[in-house]
Amino acid sequence: MRLTASLVLAATLLGPVALAQTSAAPSAATTQPDPVVASVNNIKIHLSDIQAAAQDAPQQLQQLPPDQLFPLLVQQQIDRKALLIAAHHEGLQKNPAVAKAMEQAADVKLENAYVQQHIAPAITDAAVQAEYNKDYAGKPGPAQVDARHILVKTQAEAESIIDQLNHGASFTALAQKYSTDTGSTKNGGELGWFTQDEMVPAFASAAFALKPGQYTKTPVQTQFGWHVIFCEGKRNGPTPTLSDVQEQIRQTLADNAIKATLKDARSGVKVEVYNADGTPGPQTPPNN
Repeated sequence: MRLTASLVLAATLLGPVALAQTSAAPSAATTQPDPVVASVNNIKIHLSDIQAAAQDAPQQLQQLPPDQLFPLLVQQQIDRKALLIAAHHEGLQKNPAVAKAMEQAADVKLENAYVQQHIAPAITDAAVQAEYNKDYAGKPGPAQVDARHILVKTQAEAESIIDQLNHGASFTALAQKYSTDTGSTKNGGELGWFTQDEMVPAFASAAFALKPGQYTKTPVQTQFGWHVIFCEGKRNGPTPTLSDVQEQIRQTLADNAIKATLKDARSGVKVEVYNADGTPGPQTPPNN
């Protein structure tokens, strides 16, 4: 499935916070709101710079105790400033390719800041709670099926098993004898309760189409092989708690906010599209 630009942007902006912003701070108390923790040629490195670096640090580095992480990040920032000074001394910022890359990087930062500013009000705790109240609170949980299955390699094997079931054979016994699914074979093919989105589409469609006590009369093919499915029962699962679905809700709200932000931005500009050879190309519909 193709990932849309808005979803890519959402994933970038809504990644987990790497580290609490205060975790990299030294233990000594300070009265300065953003103290200087180092300087390189009088270029000051502030505590806020270290906090920002902590958020972008690799996960393995984030696991270090603050008293170890803090000095490492300070030295990292010193190295970066030294490299930046050396690059300026050589006039590298005047290189056309470098200048263009710097401009593009600045543009990306500005775009992300604009989107973040517009989606933040849509993903507050209050907004998530309101969405939960609307879509989940007081409503039954998702539909579930309790099923067994027999997994074999060929359609002919599955048809033979169905024929045996038609003549009164035990599904549990056949699963224990023939199924290649090692995870469920010893339990007679028992899979337990599942929702439709927890199984591959072909399997889920067949299982949810059955009534309790029924089995599939034709083999069901998936990427795993050929299945014969037996429905043990159906029910609605428990209503999800807020903690169960809050990240899913937050992501949905963010996706919707990003799409709305992109739509508004596109509505305020004139767009012309050209082919690779510079000739006029098919025009994109407004706000698409």
